[in-house]
Amino acid sequence: MELTEFIIRLLAATAAGGALGMERESNNKSAGLRTHTLVAVGACIFALISLRLVNDGGPGDPTRVVGQIVTGIGFLGAGVILHRGANVQGLTTAATIWSSAALGCLAAFGYYWELAAATVLIIFVNTVFKKADIWFRKNPKKEKKAGEDKDLFE
Repeated sequence: MELTEFIIRLLAATAAGGALGMERESNNKSAGLRTHTLVAVGACIFALISLRLVNDGGPGDPTRVVGQIVTGIGFLGAGVILHRGANVQGLTTAATIWSSAALGCLAAFGYYWELAAATVLIIFVNTVFKKADIWFRKNPKKEKKAGEDKDLFE
């Protein structure tokens, strides 16, 4: 892989991670622009290293590197999840961080159209589905029969 292609793939990862980060930043989430951009770029770099080793005839398997990226980002995402009794916060942010790593891998392998589609879809889910969540919370709960236990997440 030439240096130009390496830089293009890094820039694609930067743009995709930055787009996700902007959406999270606009919602005042703890992991925002820099975090999502760095996760996407970092995942891209690790995948590019693996591709370079294989292309140069060295040992390696890019699929194993991608598997390790998935695992490693899982630990990072776990750090943003907070438990307070039955209340859990940070799951969407953790999932979006995980998605940023996936975008970085798409960029590393040169799947630009797939990268663009996935980026748009993730932003769509985070924005449109958030409105749906709010709508569901505003609707009154069904009346409970006498003697029924309360839901855990009320």
